[in-house]
Amino acid sequence: MIPFILFGILILALLALDLGVLHKRNQTVSFKAAMGGAALWIALAMAFNVLIYFWKGEQAAMEFLAGYLIEESLSVDNLFVFLLIFKYFNVPEVYRYRVLFWGILGAIIMRALFIAAGIALVTRFHFVIYLFGAFLVVTGIKMVFQKDKELNPEQNPVLKLFRHFFAVSDRYEGGRFFIRQPGRWVATPLFIVLLFVETTDLIFAVDSIPAVFGITLDPFIVYTSNIFAIMGLRALFFALASMMDRFHYLQYGLSAILIFVGVKMLISHWYIIPIAAALGVLALLLTTSIVASLLYPSSMKEPDPINEESP
Repeated sequence: MIPFILFGILILALLALDLGVLHKRNQTVSFKAAMGGAALWIALAMAFNVLIYFWKGEQAAMEFLAGYLIEESLSVDNLFVFLLIFKYFNVPEVYRYRVLFWGILGAIIMRALFIAAGIALVTRFHFVIYLFGAFLVVTGIKMVFQKDKELNPEQNPVLKLFRHFFAVSDRYEGGRFFIRQPGRWVATPLFIVLLFVETTDLIFAVDSIPAVFGITLDPFIVYTSNIFAIMGLRALFFALASMMDRFHYLQYGLSAILIFVGVKMLISHWYIIPIAAALGVLALLLTTSIVASLLYPSSMKEPDPINEESP
């Protein structure tokens, strides 16, 4: 329990430094700052991986690296959806960092609960590992045939329930999530965006966390690799926001990763794929999909909204 407490204090301190000092004011994040932030979080994750190596050994260090790679690659798919959410709700760029900050803080809590429940299930009922494996294979196959992502917030049950009990204003109020009106508190559209980001991340966690279970069942490794990956999501979002359409083959790479990890879990009773080999396969699949996207750009381009305007 002590390692979890110390890790939690470290993450809370980094979050406090991030929002309280580095991004105290609402501001647009530049590409240079985003790249620097992404590089910093990757460096922190790798430094933590070195710590794992000297503390728990080589096997645990490779498990952390594989778990981090899985979570980071699957998280990239989240970024596409986050961008759609921001575009759908017409969120000003100056407020996007704030939404992602609080969204990731909520994700840290939700994933801790998910991981604890998942490991408890697998430990007590070992056959659950095969259910997770089958689920990942099916999800990976479905991802291959998944076309353009659709976004329909009005059908989100969480948002429906929230709007049933709470009033929502019709405009953004600076970076605030709630405002005080005569006799009541009212949520702003920015809080609706945050709520949608949280529920979307919850859905993605259903895929990503079982995938890490295919690498290790060490709760500390699973949790820390997850958290380091999603902590770098904000910077990665602003670094890749203008380039996401270029990675059109990434979906197939992520699909292959899910299928591979699912198969690894399904055959674990008969053959355990060495962690070093699994790590190599994950890196190869992810790198191949990214390189293929850059070498063979998509011929489909989004129409320029300026040219669509009527004269």
